[in-house]
Amino acid sequence: MKLKNDRKIIMNHKKIVRIMRKYHLFVKIRTRNPYKCIAKKTQEHRTFSNILNRDFRQATPLKVFCTDITYLYYGHGQKAYLSVIKDIASGEIISWKTSQGLGLGMVLETIDRMNIVNFENTIIHSDQGFHYTSPEYSKKIKNLGITQSMSRKGNCIDNSPIESFFGHLKDDIDCKTAKTFNDLDSIIDNYMEYYNNRRYQWDLKKMTPVEYRNHLLARV
Repeated sequence: MKLKNDRKIIMNHKKIVRIMRKYHLFVKIRTRNPYKCIAKKTQEHRTFSNILNRDFRQATPLKVFCTDITYLYYGHGQKAYLSVIKDIASGEIISWKTSQGLGLGMVLETIDRMNIVNFENTIIHSDQGFHYTSPEYSKKIKNLGITQSMSRKGNCIDNSPIESFFGHLKDDIDCKTAKTFNDLDSIIDNYMEYYNNRRYQWDLKKMTPVEYRNHLLARV
């Protein structure tokens, strides 16, 4: 549209895509979240009520989580995906999984990596993406005793704590410095350690997420 209106150049959008691919050009702003478009929900997929209802001021750690997936570009235009679970009360990243594909297994493994013994009265909040409405995911969550909560359709603000984290991650690190997926995986692991244990935050009383989690637990 800009070429046509400002430069008076008529060019088919497919040609523009070919040129972008040739020179490894990628749009960084408002890129569509790819995992939301991978498949339509079947009759077996179901959504859940928005139990969290933007109540982001939680005082008890390890009881209310949010989760989502984001994309990461590395190497020469290669794409990977990051699944994350965040504790809303402390801001700590409880679990994560970097993957080269968007399969359901990535999300299921993220749940398996949660190093928590007791899930009593626990809520996990997500959007209505294909992974989180799948019967296999819902069954796994239910078997752990966790209650599912979901954002309203097309409303990313309902899951803003995880969106905020993804923004910080992409501001703090340059994934394109990773030449291989293993390099990227290491960069993400190192960042999570830094974020949880060494990244002080004003909103956490100038503590790190782990320090703030321990501070809240000491008050219980």
